[in-house]
Amino acid sequence: MTEDIRWKQRFNHYANALSWLKQSINRTDLDFMQQAGAIQFFEMCCELSWKLMKDYLEEQGYTDVASPRAAIKQAFNSGLITDGHSWLKLLVDRNLSTHVYDEETADRIYQMASVEYYPLFAELYQKFTELNKHE
Repeated sequence: MTEDIRWKQRFNHYANALSWLKQSINRTDLDFMQQAGAIQFFEMCCELSWKLMKDYLEEQGYTDVASPRAAIKQAFNSGLITDGHSWLKLLVDRNLSTHVYDEETADRIYQMASVEYYPLFAELYQKFTELNKHE
């Protein structure tokens, strides 16, 4: 199998997006626009995370990982992630976040991104940091 560096390139983009999300959720008293930016960083992390999983899994020979749900399920089965249920819940909130038109939903998604989803993203970052060292 030839080395595919796509996942490594995607990992670099993911690391940047994760850094931006961390900076935004570590701030206090965000105004509406800042919160909207934090939600956008959450969306970026979500998109890049499942594509990172997909790219890596494809390099490993998995072929049925073209959708976010399929990539997450295979990542869980392969040990890339440890909490498949929370990752699937994250997908639901990511889909909601693209259609947020009320402050209550935006607040809830921001809180979930800050408290529950950021640790999932950080764990994935650690996993891929280790994989990157061994490649």
